[in-house]
Amino acid sequence: MQKEIRIRNKKAKFNYELLESFDAGIKLQGTEIKSIRMGKASIAESFCEVKDGEVYIVNMHIDEYAWGTHYNHKIKRDRKLLLTKNEIKKLEKQTQDLGTTIVPTLLYINKKGLAKLRISLAKGKKLYDKRNSLKEKDLKRDIDRIQKNF
Repeated sequence: MQKEIRIRNKKAKFNYELLESFDAGIKLQGTEIKSIRMGKASIAESFCEVKDGEVYIVNMHIDEYAWGTHYNHKIKRDRKLLLTKNEIKKLEKQTQDLGTTIVPTLLYINKKGLAKLRISLAKGKKLYDKRNSLKEKDLKRDIDRIQKNF
């Protein structure tokens, strides 16, 4: 049985306030999906943008497939995301507002074996918001420790 692939963008929750999320398919080449199934991908530095009525993920890193030939894929290239027209229009309208962007949060393989990307509409956090997030995280950790001891 195949292991579960879930590649997360850990910094997205810390750097952005996530407003709404969508699940999108990704248009990939053959060696790219093989590398993703091996868990050799990263979405930490990537972002999404809308060009000509289509959504692309930019700067997504997928390692070269180890047993690939000269037909291997490029490591970083723009990859098309597969969304419905209504979702694309909604994302395009929301990103025209100041301060909102589209951030990938999770790359996973679904039960059918297809690669899916969870993207979120996000608004950038200020420095004081990030400090509050750290304080809340520390408080939750302290409360959990106290509850564990009792």
